[in-house]
Amino acid sequence: MNISTQTIKIQHEKFGVLLNETFVNPTQFKLFLKMVNGCLNCNEALTFFNGEDFLVNIPNKILKDCIVTTSVDYQPS
Repeated sequence: MNISTQTIKIQHEKFGVLLNETFVNPTQFKLFLKMVNGCLNCNEALTFFNGEDFLVNIPNKILKDCIVTTSVDYQPS
């Protein structure tokens, strides 16, 4: 069985890497991507807190100037 990890990276020209997060659960990754896309389309800030150890807040005016890339890495188990 192969294990895949999905990564999202949000980079800004002035501020550098704002987010570089890796997911092992494809459903969580898909939901996070939908949230980022929703923020971009609805002119909202990207704000997320998982209730434990991960908090991000990127104002929409900064988010719109960012490059957002994703990748999938397959690792043999």
